[in-house]
Amino acid sequence: MPVTADGLPETAASGDPGPPPGLVVVGRYDELPGYAVQRPRGADSWLFTWTVGGRGTLRQGRAETGAGAGDLVVLAPGIPHRYGVQQGAGHWEFWWAHCGARPSWSAWLGPHGRGDGLYVVTPDPADGGPYARIEAAFRRMLADARWTGTGTPPDTAAPGDRVAVAVAHGTTARELALGALEEVVLLTAGAARGARTGTGVDPRIQRAQELIEADPGAPHTVRSLAVEVSLSPTRFAHLFTQQVGRSPMRALREARLRHAARLLESTDLSVERVAAASGFASPFHFNRVFRDRYGTPPGAYRAGRLNG
Repeated sequence: MPVTADGLPETAASGDPGPPPGLVVVGRYDELPGYAVQRPRGADSWLFTWTVGGRGTLRQGRAETGAGAGDLVVLAPGIPHRYGVQQGAGHWEFWWAHCGARPSWSAWLGPHGRGDGLYVVTPDPADGGPYARIEAAFRRMLADARWTGTGTPPDTAAPGDRVAVAVAHGTTARELALGALEEVVLLTAGAARGARTGTGVDPRIQRAQELIEADPGAPHTVRSLAVEVSLSPTRFAHLFTQQVGRSPMRALREARLRHAARLLESTDLSVERVAAASGFASPFHFNRVFRDRYGTPPGAYRAGRLNG
């Protein structure tokens, strides 16, 4: 029997295990003091929260954080957690989403890990943050999740829309909703405090990383990347490995595999075309390294995501 938003509470209750795995559920709450949710066994899926106003507190295992306007806080599944309105705060207004996280998101969330599966992405106050675009992405996610699959999907949910919760049904609606959430992850991580400055990484190495992430399928080499950042190939390779912890070509392969995973999740391109679009000259080599990285061949990975 399909799960619908009508079968979900407008506010989560303490002890509620959360939506079952495989669903994409999104909502927006504005809660008063006393609101709290505790899951002693954690949730079955990932939980993403983005604070609009007020203050919240989230605890996952032994890690804990406060959340203010613009903060993206992500909780991994299967770990005891508790969240609610922060003590002394007048309210906590936030968007939330329960879903499976795309493997490619790990590269964006990883630097913001606080331990025990808690990730906190804090905006850089100097930037002001891309709040309007993130808000629009969540409203689009809400509209996509409510789409029945007939007709044209709505552009976005209206700002005055009071529907609190929506559940995505059908592969297309789920993928559209996940695409909107991916935009949230990329926007918040890209504008996060310390994302571009203060990281201790040489700006030339940061530039090389940006080039790789922007187009992992391009024919990058140590020499071509070194030329882009005005270093000799030998100096570039040494500095990159020293500061990033892996060689440039290893970083490029990881970026290509993340890109391939995204294409398998969100397109119907053949495995051979995914390999080529991700910078792998040999489909055989692509199959081998993808299986080594994700534990399953590309075709089975795609089938698992569609059936999940």
